[in-house]
Amino acid sequence: MKDLRETLEQAVEESHVLAASIANILQLLSRTNNPVYRAAIDELVRREAWTELNDRFFKTLAFGTGGIRGRTIGKIVTKAEAGNAVGEASPQFPCVGTNAMNFYNVSRATQGLVSYINLAKNNPSTKPSIAIAHDTRFFSRQFAELAAKVAIENGCDVFLFESARSTPELSFAVRHTNSTAGIVITASHNPPHDNGFKVYFSDGAQVVEPHASGIIEHVNSVAGEVYAVLPLEQQGKLVLLGKELDEVYKARLSTQLLRPDVVTGQSDFKIVFTPIHGTGAIISVPLLRDLGFRVLTVVEQDQPNGAFPSVKSPNPENAEALAHAIALAEKENADLVIGTDPDCDRMGVAFRDRAGKMQLLTGNQIGSLLAYYRAKAFKEKGVITAGNSSRAVIIKTLVTTDLQKAIAEKEGFRCVETLTGFKYISQKLGKYEAVLPEKARANYRSLSEEETQKLRLEYSSFYVFGGEESYGYSGGDFIRDKDGNNASLMFAEVAAYAKSKGVTLDELLDQIYVEYGYYLEKGKSLVFEGAEGAEKIQHLAESYNRRPPSEIDGSRVVAIKDFAAGGIVDIEKDPLPKEKMTMFELEDARRIAVRPSGTEPKVKFYLFGKRSDVTHDSLPKLKGELNAALDSLLTWIEADVKKRVG
Repeated sequence: MKDLRETLEQAVEESHVLAASIANILQLLSRTNNPVYRAAIDELVRREAWTELNDRFFKTLAFGTGGIRGRTIGKIVTKAEAGNAVGEASPQFPCVGTNAMNFYNVSRATQGLVSYINLAKNNPSTKPSIAIAHDTRFFSRQFAELAAKVAIENGCDVFLFESARSTPELSFAVRHTNSTAGIVITASHNPPHDNGFKVYFSDGAQVVEPHASGIIEHVNSVAGEVYAVLPLEQQGKLVLLGKELDEVYKARLSTQLLRPDVVTGQSDFKIVFTPIHGTGAIISVPLLRDLGFRVLTVVEQDQPNGAFPSVKSPNPENAEALAHAIALAEKENADLVIGTDPDCDRMGVAFRDRAGKMQLLTGNQIGSLLAYYRAKAFKEKGVITAGNSSRAVIIKTLVTTDLQKAIAEKEGFRCVETLTGFKYISQKLGKYEAVLPEKARANYRSLSEEETQKLRLEYSSFYVFGGEESYGYSGGDFIRDKDGNNASLMFAEVAAYAKSKGVTLDELLDQIYVEYGYYLEKGKSLVFEGAEGAEKIQHLAESYNRRPPSEIDGSRVVAIKDFAAGGIVDIEKDPLPKEKMTMFELEDARRIAVRPSGTEPKVKFYLFGKRSDVTHDSLPKLKGELNAALDSLLTWIEADVKKRVG
């Protein structure tokens, strides 16, 4: 330790290593007995891989409001980490570092969560319980099993899925098992080298305040991975979850099919589905087939594989990730391609347009089609009427298209806007459940979809649809997160409906634009990785409030909202939590939102534009004009960022 300390201190004097990195290296080594940690650090020091050391140790991976996420495979893989897996896609051991997703941080996070829920539980005489799921990423199963072990040895009962399952099924499982909390090991659609640890509370939703701060405090107070194991009689028990729960989940999802006749009447309607090596096919494929859809799958992407070998990125919003599925759709003359990310909380689609070519839809377009279809279908079914439509609600994030707001308002519904993150949409669902009569709340989770619909329409708010532009959607309140399984079913129905009416999805979108107005959105993400990148992200995001522009791309700024300052309420008069996001409204009706990503080393820019008084004849011209206006806005932003970052 002495020689290592001296070498590192000299590296600090020579400005190779940050002082914070040394402190974290020494802290890690003092609180572990794992020989891989010391060997990996020694190798990086010998190789003078200072940038790698800084990236791994410049901070301790912070437990944020949703959990932790980071690299589980380093940019440099040491011999100690590679172990017996030299030359493989994944090393034998995860990335060593306090700023990495590894056994050290999974143990800390689980210990802190258990500590918090032990204090928060209502009945001191009962054991708390945690439901745990994981996706198909490298080390996901090992991390899930470690979390289960730590929880059990610290006095928690654990419901652990027997193999990989989707994030939304974890949300469902928390509610179904009445667990105190939930954990899912996933990094969603991030690159293969990442993984994460997401936390859910007893309502099945990702944690929000006040629980978020409480858990963060407990996790960050855990010094290391070593803990005192409780006596055997005080430990929790392990229950494995599998096919039985799958069937319960599928049965509830099937209630989201609003017009079964649309499916049965389209025998030539074909879908190509790909889970992109993730968990999506476990539920979505049998669910769709059971309900009468013809579903083909992409053989080379059906098998779980954390390397995601057939794609550059397992992100279903990208054309490249759906290339194999689109090729199969062309070969089989299929109507629709559906893809889900590794943990199946996001869904992307491609469809056959009016010219017979396959093309992608944006997340905003997918969500708008779903909101429109469900609003119309619930009205036609008589579920929503003129007498109760004021109780109907569509929920979207502030950076999601305002077309969904226009749909809600014209149909007589409320449109509630939340901060970015589906946990805030789920928080609203929890609020609506909480105002039901006490007797109904007592057994709400065991009621059928029809029974909960009646209760919500009579006493509370009826959830028509919720979504965010980043390809996350939900249609039922029995799951408290975005759900790629639910979205796959809902969108398959929309596409089958369009075909039954003799129109393609782009033609149906045009009909929506004529009825509600034309809305267009574009986005731009700037990536800044590592310790230096984190500083740049913070500097750039804060600069928009320190030095706000008065004019943007030739249009006067008429309003600025700084969400970090607080004091902003939504349409239901609920205060929005503070968030590092700034929104600029321009005189010409364009709008910009700027925010650092909560899960990736990025600053995100969201651009919005709209045109009213649309006709079929004027729509093509309006599309061109608005597209050019947002492109011009994007060019202005890119030039402005260069000035701000330096």
